[in-house]
Amino acid sequence: MNPRRKLKLIAIIVILFWCTVATGLVLYALSQNIDLFYTPSEIIYGKDNQADKKPSVGQRIRVGGMVVEGSVKRDDKTLKVTFGLNDIGPAIEVEYEGILPDLFREGQGIVVQGVLVEPTKLKATEVLAKHDENYMPPDLSEQMKKQHQPMGISESDLKGESERDRKLSGELQ
Repeated sequence: MNPRRKLKLIAIIVILFWCTVATGLVLYALSQNIDLFYTPSEIIYGKDNQADKKPSVGQRIRVGGMVVEGSVKRDDKTLKVTFGLNDIGPAIEVEYEGILPDLFREGQGIVVQGVLVEPTKLKATEVLAKHDENYMPPDLSEQMKKQHQPMGISESDLKGESERDRKLSGELQ
């Protein structure tokens, strides 16, 4: 191999090596700032009900759910607020110090971002309330669809006589 080509090849290999190292360091630094999305059930049971997929204490996470009725407790002397947050399962406790959004209330869908300080307690740094009855954050909507599989019950079943009942009564007459 020509010595000149050999030097170029070595230079290219060295440059690729350092680019790989720099990319690895950047990705490592960014991974510490990623906020993963969970539902309260996933915090307690783990994603897909696998205990090894639970968030660890001290991890920054984002949690979406509904404010539990009767759980909001405000400190009279400070802006500190604690409340329960749940989806379809157990609730977690959220602690927040600051001004809450105007749309925040019990039974409201919200997304909180913060650090998990205990297995079922989150110290929130940000609270976001939905702005309209039809809105649901895309992450929360996807998680709720996974958790709530259709049961085969229609609105007519809940309001009164179902199609099946009508067919049965029609067959009997």
